[in-house]
This record gives sequence, C-alpha cells and structure tokens, in this order.
Amino acid sequence: MPATDDPQSPATLVAGRSFRRRLLLLFLAGLALRAAFVLFEPPTFPVGDERTYLTWGTQYLPSARVGYSPFRMHLIFHAPLYPFFIAGLYGLTGGLAAVQWVQVALSALLVPAVGRVGARAYGNRAGLVAAGITAVFPELVWFAAHFWSETLMLFLLWWAFERLLEGDAAGRATPVALAGALWGLTVLTRETVLYFAPLAALWLAWRATRPGGRRRAATFLAAVLVTVAPWTWRNWRVFHTFIPVSTSAGLNLWQGNAHLTREEVYEEYESVDGRISQYRYATRRGIEAVLARQPWWIFEKVVSEMPRFWGDSQVLIHLRRRAYGERPPAFTWAVAAVAVLPYVAALGLFALGLACLSMDRRRALIVGFVGYYVLLHVVAYGFPRYRLPILPGVFLLAAAAWTGWRDRSLRPGRGRRILALALAGALAAALIPGYAENVAHPAFHIASD
Repeated sequence: MPATDDPQSPATLVAGRSFRRRLLLLFLAGLALRAAFVLFEPPTFPVGDERTYLTWGTQYLPSARVGYSPFRMHLIFHAPLYPFFIAGLYGLTGGLAAVQWVQVALSALLVPAVGRVGARAYGNRAGLVAAGITAVFPELVWFAAHFWSETLMLFLLWWAFERLLEGDAAGRATPVALAGALWGLTVLTRETVLYFAPLAALWLAWRATRPGGRRRAATFLAAVLVTVAPWTWRNWRVFHTFIPVSTSAGLNLWQGNAHLTREEVYEEYESVDGRISQYRYATRRGIEAVLARQPWWIFEKVVSEMPRFWGDSQVLIHLRRRAYGERPPAFTWAVAAVAVLPYVAALGLFALGLACLSMDRRRALIVGFVGYYVLLHVVAYGFPRYRLPILPGVFLLAAAAWTGWRDRSLRPGRGRRILALALAGALAAALIPGYAENVAHPAFHIASD
C-alpha cells in the first residue's frame, strides 16, 4: 500500500503565503520564457491549421461582407472562439503580434492554474513542481508563439478545473458557475471537452465534501449550457439544423476508422454538396467503418492511434516541413532534443504516478479526464497536437510521483511496480514509431531537401 503522498492535506485551502509567492515566481519565469521565445524565435511561416485559423481571423471575419457577424458567415466545421479571438485582436491592432503577446500571457497564466489544481489534488509540493514543469515545458512555450487554438484552450480548461475544485472544496456555487462558463468557452474553442461536462457535473454531486453537491452540479451544467447555447442557436438560424458547436467530429470519426487514405476520405467528403450534408455523410460512413471492424476494432485502434497521439511532436513536424527554412542538421537535432527529452522524462514519471499513487475523489477527476481524452482519440484518431489539453494532467501525476519518490512517501508494492513498468513500456512503444520517422527524415541529415 502506498503511503500518503504529501503530508499536507489537499483539502486545505490553497492560500499559504509561501505557496502563493513561489507560484508567482514560477508564473513570472514562464512569462519571461515565453516572451523571450516570441522575440527570438527564428523566422517561420504558418503551416497546417494555422493557415485556416489565420484566414478566418484576418480575412473572412473582418471583411466588409461578414463584418464580424456570426450570421453572415458559414463557419461550422471549426469551433468559433479561436477565429474570433484572432479577429478581435487583429482588428484592434492591424497585426498578429497582439495575438502572440496575449497568448504569451494566457500560456503563462496556465502555470498558476496547474499549480492550484495540483495543490488541491496532490498537495502543495506536487502543485509547485507541476507548475514548474508547465512554466518551462518547451512545447507549451513553443505553442504560445503560434496560431493554433491549444494555447487558448489550455488556459480556459485548466482554470475551469481550478474553479471546479475550489467550488467543491468551499461548497460555494459562484466558483462552480465560473467553472461552467470557462468550460463552455473551452467547448467553443475545441468541442472535444463538451462530452465530459456531464461527467464533471456527476463528480460534483458524487460524495461531495460539502452539502449542496447536486445544486452545484446543476449550476455547473447550467453555466456550460448558457455559454454554449447562443452558438448552437446561431447554427440553427444559419444552417437550420441542430449542431451544438461544429461538424468536424463526423470527418474525424470517418478519417480515423476508414480503410482509406486521408486524400481518398477528403475527396469523397468534398464530393458531397453542402456542409451539413457532408457532416451527416461523414458521420454515417464513420459509424459504418466502426461496425465493419468489429469485434477487434477497439484493440486495433489502440495499437494504431496511441503512437500518433503520444509520439512525435508538433515542433518536430514544423522542422520536417522546413517551416524554419533550410537549416543544418545540427539545428534540427538540437531543437528536437530540447522538445523531446523533457517530454519523455515527464511521461516516465507519469507512468509511475498513474500506477502507484493512491486515488481519491479529486485525483479521480484529473485521471478520469486524461482517460476520457485518450479514449476520445482512440475512437477518432490521434495526432501530437491533440494531446496538449491533457499535458497538465500528465504533469500533475509526474510531479506527485517525483515528490513522493523524493520524500520516500511513495512505497508501491510489487504489483504496482510491475504496472508502472508495463505502462512505461507501453508509452515507450508508442513513442518509437514517430521518433524513428523523424530520425529517418532528410531534415535530420541534410540542410535542404
């Protein structure tokens, strides 16, 4: 049996002066690191979905025809908040630098959110270690300077978790209502978290530490619905059908389960006339593909998607696409080492924490969300960028394992040690294909293709 992982009770209020001071210093360190990266990152250009978001934010939404009106545009495939986030800042300043600097602030503000969530669930020391990892983790620093929705999503999502835990611990509805609003905004950034909202509400009601858990659960769900409903109504007005947020899920389900290439899926998808018809067609074809692969579908998907989800890195993809221009292999290897080595270390400690740490109600919320998000991408498909929303959860378990090992409070039995080794081995196996592909790529061997 593992001993208590921290002598401090996670139920105590996260209000100690020393804890707050250290968390502030970590926030400032994270802010400085991100600001320095924006200032000194080598010249690059947008790739992949960055171009889509920038087109919406700098061309379509500010155009005279649309004029920022959600009713005069046909945005439905992607969630709306990040395009409007770019458009608002771009419209105010006429440039994209403002977007980057606001993202620097939001990314740095993730640090105290993770620290406070960690203190609630695993104790103050683990919270500070997790906050420290968040402050300096290379991939999070890198994303703050680029134009994907993950930086905004991470800020909203983990402050929603922080307010949820605060409201639960204090027995107050106001933090829970704010958590629901933040969760709704997260849904409007990436719809993938929508389906966890009912589970979070059940968690609030289940074995609540304070009276009124059911009322707080209802408050949370109501706040989520009130935040998301205006966009759902807009979809009804514009497209005359019920679409909670966006239609990308249908294509993702089909693409991740069909025995077709990505190009073949897109060609067939685009042959269907109309955005809603495309969504319905893709959803139907995705379900058909899942049913056709039974009974071994889930096992096949775990094997195929976990390397795509846990392995590789958006930073490495950027290097392979020569988005930093023609660079010598030494540059590519150095950047890859900075991006990969901390991630591999965090995953190793995550496996130890997942296998060996004791479970309580707060920890179950964090671990449950990590499991939910992984399963979601087993069902659809995995991609390195898609793991970012659960990285703080990985850091929390890694930090708790590290602090427990350092103070010798983590004493797992033989069965848990075997489980930790099995999890670490599975994660290592998931990393190998993506990293092997990178090592074989010309960007790691010659300066230009």
